[in-house]
Amino acid sequence: MSQPATSPLLASLLDAPLPVSGIDWLDAARCENHNAFAAAGLPDTRVEAWKYTGLRALTQRSFASGDADAQSRVVDTSHFVLPGADGPRVVFVNGVFRADLSSIDALPPGLLLQPLSVALKENAEPLRFALSRHYREEGDAFARINAACADDGVMLRVATHAKIEVPIHLVFVGAAADADLAWHVRNVIEIGEGASLELVEHHLASGEQNHLATLVADIELREGARMRHTLLQNAAVGANLMRRSSFRLHARAHATLHALELGGALVRHDLRAQLLGDEARFDTRGVFMPHGRQHIDTQMAIRHEALNTVSTSVWRGVASDRARGVFRGAILVAPGADGSDASLSNKNLLLSTGAEIDTKPELEIHADEVKAAHGATVGQLDERSLFYLRSRGIPMVEARALLTAAFCRAVLDDLPNEALRDHLSTLLIEHLPA
Repeated sequence: MSQPATSPLLASLLDAPLPVSGIDWLDAARCENHNAFAAAGLPDTRVEAWKYTGLRALTQRSFASGDADAQSRVVDTSHFVLPGADGPRVVFVNGVFRADLSSIDALPPGLLLQPLSVALKENAEPLRFALSRHYREEGDAFARINAACADDGVMLRVATHAKIEVPIHLVFVGAAADADLAWHVRNVIEIGEGASLELVEHHLASGEQNHLATLVADIELREGARMRHTLLQNAAVGANLMRRSSFRLHARAHATLHALELGGALVRHDLRAQLLGDEARFDTRGVFMPHGRQHIDTQMAIRHEALNTVSTSVWRGVASDRARGVFRGAILVAPGADGSDASLSNKNLLLSTGAEIDTKPELEIHADEVKAAHGATVGQLDERSLFYLRSRGIPMVEARALLTAAFCRAVLDDLPNEALRDHLSTLLIEHLPA
């Protein structure tokens, strides 16, 4: 059921002017998604996908549209530095591309990387499939408003059989402003047949702010393509971040995602994958660690639609103080997807009596000769392990931190980029509650 059309949030989002591209199909798609958003409004907790993430407080807030001063905002570039992510970099500040902070002048052969606004002016037709999409599910409100309002983002294309050796670093900065802002980014990524790419997606803060950001990514892996995707989300403590990442994998394509969710006030990531071709594979590893009054929600849906496809998912959650974490992992094996192999594990720790984690694994099978397993747990640190460490002279606080870090680091162990893996492990330890 939608929120009242008079809520401050809906009013501010609907009053924002739509970008005009002059491209008939794109402007029509933006209008249609805007109308769909206006008609359906925002989901409430009676919508299954939003059962554990209420938007009542957010609906009482209003946001100014975009950031007219984004090009002149001072941002500390040292915050962008990530060990192991020293390749081309694209930077957006409050949703606005910053050429002065980016480094995309010298790209490796076979890589096309540019702002989406530039790609639309130069050759819009290849983007039509992604940007003319309509979002029809009951809980798709933020994807709809993104499709209506996003006028920039990243267009990344890897040519057939190109091997991009250096990581590509996408940086999204939420910067302090005079008002709370709503900004929207759309990314379109295509890895060509037999090509490979390492992508680092980085969300961070520059000063305190309470903005609302929506980011939608359409990621296509052609036959035999390879992609390693590392996601670090460390937004401002007051930020509201709504993301949708959609992967489409063709025959023998393989995508691997490592995610570390640390920041934000209200954070949601809808992660979807379609294994469209025989022997496609999708592996995910993730940690979400809310504290204070944070709410972090990961919704993952994987569809096996071809023969002998594989998905493995290992996720860890740690909540402290009065924080709340949500994880939903849904795996569907469609008719005809014989020989599929799917596994999902979500283990969670509660470090305080006021913390909460809601986890919901789902498995739906409509094919034969399938291997599938899923499981989820929510608990506390093992008392025997704590006793063992304390009996060897380790103080309680340090013992709890050691066990929690080991619990989380297990999902990072197979990240091949050693420098980046070590940096993420350090951030994870720094984020642990005292």
